[in-house]
Amino acid sequence: MILEIVFILSIFMIFHAYFGYPVSLIIIVFFKKKPVKKSDFITEITLIITAYNEEKRIYEKLENTLLLDYPKDKFQILVASDGSTDQTHSIVRGFEKDGVELLVIKERGGKENAQKEAVGHARGEIIVFSDVATLIEPDGLKAIVSNFADFSVGCVSSEDRVMGKDGNPGGEGAYVRYEMFLRRLESSLNSLVGLSGSFFAARKDVCRDFSSDMQSDFRTVLNCVKMGLRGVSDPAAIGFYKDVSDEKKEYDRKVRTVVRGLTVFFRHVELLNFIRYGIFSYQYFCHKLLRWLVPFFLCTAFLSNLMLVNLSFVWLLLFFCQLFFYGFAVWGWRRKESFENYFIKIPAFFFVVNMSIFVAWWRYLAGDRIVMWTPTKR
Repeated sequence: MILEIVFILSIFMIFHAYFGYPVSLIIIVFFKKKPVKKSDFITEITLIITAYNEEKRIYEKLENTLLLDYPKDKFQILVASDGSTDQTHSIVRGFEKDGVELLVIKERGGKENAQKEAVGHARGEIIVFSDVATLIEPDGLKAIVSNFADFSVGCVSSEDRVMGKDGNPGGEGAYVRYEMFLRRLESSLNSLVGLSGSFFAARKDVCRDFSSDMQSDFRTVLNCVKMGLRGVSDPAAIGFYKDVSDEKKEYDRKVRTVVRGLTVFFRHVELLNFIRYGIFSYQYFCHKLLRWLVPFFLCTAFLSNLMLVNLSFVWLLLFFCQLFFYGFAVWGWRRKESFENYFIKIPAFFFVVNMSIFVAWWRYLAGDRIVMWTPTKR
C-alpha cells in the first residue's frame, strides 16, 4: 500500500508540475483577471547588451538594434563588454557615430556583474536587457515599453521564438512555446515567476540591487513582487534566437541555469509565505521548485513501480512503459541525426532537461555556485 501511494503521488506531482499547474491557472483566470493597461508610453530608456568575445555576432546585433523604432533622443544603447579579449571592442567602437556606447569591464565577472555595472551608467528610466544572440523586431521596444504605462508593472518579459535550421520547432522550441503559454496565463492572473533573460525590461528602481552571483531575469521578478509590483509577458515583444547548434549542449546549459536558479530561489524562500504574497507563493512553488523536483519524482515512480511488478500485470505493464520511454529518450539523445525527428526530439529533450536538473541539484547541494556566464553557441 505504501509503495502504491508513493507511485501514485509521484505521478500526480509530475503531472501537476507540467499540466496541473497551467490547468489550475486557467480555472483561476476564468474567475479573476488582471489585465495590463497598455498605452503609448515614451520615456527615456537604456538598452544594455552584455557581450563576452562576441566578434562574430555583435555587428549583426548592433545593426538590428539601430533599426529599432524608438525616439533617438530618448534611447541610450550601451554595450557592456565582460572582459572581452577579441575584436568585440573595435567593432562596437565602429558604431559610436550612431550613438552606441561601450562600457569596458576589464576583468571578466559574469553576465550579471556586467549588467550591474551597466545599470550604474544607464540614463534611462526604463532599462531593457538583451543578449547578443537575440534579434528584436523594429517595433519590439515600443511594445515592451508600452506596458509600463500601467504603474503596477515593474518588469516585462518578451516572448521567445526559436528559429530552427529547417524552420521547424525542435525540442527546445516546443518547450519554449509551452513556457510562453504558461507566462501568458501567469500575466493574466497576477505576475510572472521568471523573465526571458535574452530580452526583458524593468524600471530602474527594480534593478538597483543587482547581484553578480544571481540570475538577473529571475531576481528582477522577485524584486518587483517584494516592492508590490508585478512582472508581465508581452506577446507583441518578440525575441528571435537560433536553436542550439548541438542540442546535446542543452544539457550543460540547463545545469548552469538551474544551479543559478536554485541559488536565487533559496535566497528568497520568504516568497513561499502564502499569507503575505498570496497566489504568487503558489506560482513560485509550482513553476520553480515543483518543476525542479520532477527528477526525484521520476526516480520514486520508477523504483516504486519496480518493487510492485510482481503484484499484477498492470504494474508490470506500467514498468515496461517506463522502460520503453526512457530507452527511447536515451536513444534519441545519443543519436544526433534523430533530432531531425520531431517525435524523438520531445522525449529526448525531456530526458536531457530532467537529467540536467538532477545534476544541478547535486552541484548546488555540494556548494557549487556559478557566477561566470558563457553564452550558448547557436
